Amino acid sequence: MTVQELSRRLALTEFHLAEGGRSVTSAYCGDLLSWVMGRAPADGAWLTIMSNMNVAAVAALTDVACVILTEGVQPDPQLLSKAQAQGVNLLGSGLSTYDCALALSGQLS
Repeated sequence: MTVQELSRRLALTEFHLAEGGRSVTSAYCGDLLSWVMGRAPADGAWLTIMSNMNVAAVAALTDVACVILTEGVQPDPQLLSKAQAQGVNLLGSGLSTYDCALALSGQLS
């Protein structure tokens, strides 16, 4: 499934869609950036409530397909700017991280 398809199926907010055609093959939930750096899979969707600019750096480093800000979190202006500069797909959901992960899992199965 592509990031754009995932966004449509889960009714996600598209804060920045750099590569909508990129494949999403898995997911990872985490808010501790140093932990995510060592564990988030490439081509995965990373679900987090963190919204500072370091999220874009970690997303680029781990090569995740997209970042989904859960719980209705809005990106800080610096995060949005960094996501645009680094080509990071940045999406949002009003669902809890748990509920968003469940919905995502149903789409990836």
